[in-house]
Amino acid sequence: QVDLVESGGGLVQAGGSLRLSCAASGSYFSSYTMGWFRQAPGKDHEFVASISWNGGITNYAESVKGRFTIARDNAKNMVYLQMNSLKPEDTAVYYCAAYYSGSDYYRTVPNEYDYWGQGTQVTVSS
Repeated sequence: QVDLVESGGGLVQAGGSLRLSCAASGSYFSSYTMGWFRQAPGKDHEFVASISWNGGITNYAESVKGRFTIARDNAKNMVYLQMNSLKPEDTAVYYCAAYYSGSDYYRTVPNEYDYWGQGTQVTVSS
């Protein structure tokens, strides 16, 4: 069981940056692949990025490659999403999610993730 709490969202102008944080509580955090998803109004959850249990494998949606960076600190039970060069189309509620890794590090479908946070709003103004 992993409980996830996101923070760091807010209002930023286009071209700006934000860093989202996800605090995890529970056992065996380092055994989980962690991911970030987002949901814009009227749309489904969209995969943003994921990171393997040891940080060695990362995966990004094409729409954020080169602009967003996912990282984790297993000693602190934290996951981060650094978002640079933000665009209005990045506006969404951002969710942290987790699943027990095994040897599968590339899940991008929401229902393949077992644990979810409550989300944090990111709004990018033009």
